[in-house]
Amino acid sequence: MRHQTIIDIYDYWNRLRGSGDAPLKSQIEPSSLGHILPSLFILEKNDGLGAVTFRLAGTRICDLFGRDLRGESFAELFGDGHALDIEATLRGAMEHVIPTLLNATGYSTAGHQASFEIIVMPLRSEDGRPERLLGAIAPSVAASWLEIVPLDFLALDRSRLLRDRPAQDRKESWPYAAVSERPHGVGAFIGRVMSSLFSGPAPH
Repeated sequence: MRHQTIIDIYDYWNRLRGSGDAPLKSQIEPSSLGHILPSLFILEKNDGLGAVTFRLAGTRICDLFGRDLRGESFAELFGDGHALDIEATLRGAMEHVIPTLLNATGYSTAGHQASFEIIVMPLRSEDGRPERLLGAIAPSVAASWLEIVPLDFLALDRSRLLRDRPAQDRKESWPYAAVSERPHGVGAFIGRVMSSLFSGPAPH
C-alpha cells in the first residue's frame, strides 16, 4: 500500500475488527471517516444480476467514471477480459473473509491513463455472514484530468491478498485474479485464475 487513503481505511477496518477476521457492517461510522469518505464504496452480492455490485459509492469515485455507480457491477468497470477474474476475487474476499489489494490502470476515451490502488475488505452482517465489502479507490499519483475526464475502463495490473488474519491459520484455497504486467498500455491478459494456499504474515 502506498496511497494514504488506502492505508487509512485499512487501519480503520483493522481497528474495528479487533481480534476477529472482519468487523460488523453496523460498526462502520461515516462520521469517523472524514476526508476519505468520498473515496469509499460498499459492495454487496446482487442475486438478481448474479454479480457483486455497488451499494454505495463516494462522490469522488462517481466523478472518476462520470456517473452514479450505485447498482452497477464492480467487475464491469474492468475491460480486456478481466471481469470474471475480478468477480472471482471479490467473491473470494467476501466468502473467505480476506481483504484484497488491487493495482489497476485507468484509461479514458481521450487517451489519458493513471494508476490506482483499490482495496476491498469484508464486512459481516449481524448474524455473522460476510455479505458486504468495504473498499476504496485512490490514484497512485495526482493528475489534473482526473474527475474531469471520465475513465472509460480499468485494466488489472496486480492483485494480492492481505493475509494477516489473527484468528487462525488459513488452510483452504480459493481462486483469485493472477498477477499481470502491463508496462505499455492494455496488453493481453497474462495468467489465469489460480489457487493458492494462504499462510504466513501479511506482505507490506
